[in-house]
Amino acid sequence: MFDQLQAVEDRYEELGELLSDPTVVTDNKRFMELSKEEANTRETVAVYRRYKEVVQGIADAEELLSENLDDDMAEMAKEELHELKDEKEELEEKMKILLLPKDPNDDKNIIMEIRGAAGGDEAALFAGDLFEMYQSYAQSQGWRFEVMEANITGIGGYKEVIVMISGENVYSKLKYENGAHRVQRVPSTESQGRVHTSTATVVVLPEAEDVEIDLDDKDIRVDIYHASGAGGQHVNKTASAVRLTHEPTGIVVAMQDQRSQLQNREKAMQVLRARVYDKIQQEAQSEYDANRKSAIGTGDRSERIRTYNFPQNRVTDHRIGLTIQQLDRILSGELDDIVDALIIYDQTQKLENMQNG
Repeated sequence: MFDQLQAVEDRYEELGELLSDPTVVTDNKRFMELSKEEANTRETVAVYRRYKEVVQGIADAEELLSENLDDDMAEMAKEELHELKDEKEELEEKMKILLLPKDPNDDKNIIMEIRGAAGGDEAALFAGDLFEMYQSYAQSQGWRFEVMEANITGIGGYKEVIVMISGENVYSKLKYENGAHRVQRVPSTESQGRVHTSTATVVVLPEAEDVEIDLDDKDIRVDIYHASGAGGQHVNKTASAVRLTHEPTGIVVAMQDQRSQLQNREKAMQVLRARVYDKIQQEAQSEYDANRKSAIGTGDRSERIRTYNFPQNRVTDHRIGLTIQQLDRILSGELDDIVDALIIYDQTQKLENMQNG
């Protein structure tokens, strides 16, 4: 581990010199790449440097205790030694986590797709609740939340809604939301007070840049048609809706909510690129069963990951056995407790796999 950490520190110092090199500063692409690499290693280097200070502090305290000290000085040295040893253990655990292989998508923006699944109107209403939950969470994180396409039902729910969430570390926090979300409650349309179970699905796709996936224009069929239904900006007036079909994969994206054909095409292309990129990643990941087992929320999207029980004001995440008796708080967007628990669980699983591997 320490050889790795020393290599990271050496590279960090090298990056500092490169970023002050005039030839690098004038090369915008290279400067951005190196700046990103430096930012990604900064915390690891800071923790490692503090670790070295603590180790030196322990050696100094032990040397001091070997001398003939008065009682007060000896007590102070013992107390300092105890504190430093505790900090050393904490830093060692932190360094192990910092050295875990990083998900290359963690700092990406995402495209999130929420759909009402089993349960008809009630499922669509629940999809709307999830939409509002993620919108509130995004706002609390200082992220941008943009609706790209929405298929709204007559009673106000969502058959489907696609949003772009942009900001710092979006994918790293929301990647675990992939899967089927189940709600148990008495629907507003239920006259006899019976609890119904419905589901909505959430798909989280990392935004794919042009440099990461090159979609050939000749592989994409473009259909232009008139927008129709809820959300269409120019219903029956202009042919502004766009449907893109990526023929090698069969992935289809339709977009009609934007104001112009050009805007619809741009948004559809963003979604198409993300879906194709995700498909390629999913296929690659399936070749590594061990990695897949250690990942949560990135596998089977039909998996039921969480239950929202209204009568008991309870949320349960089935993957990690976490239950929170504050459903109202969670649905208002206070997701930190769940997100943090999932991240810690994932890191713990990866550490175990690495140690056993």
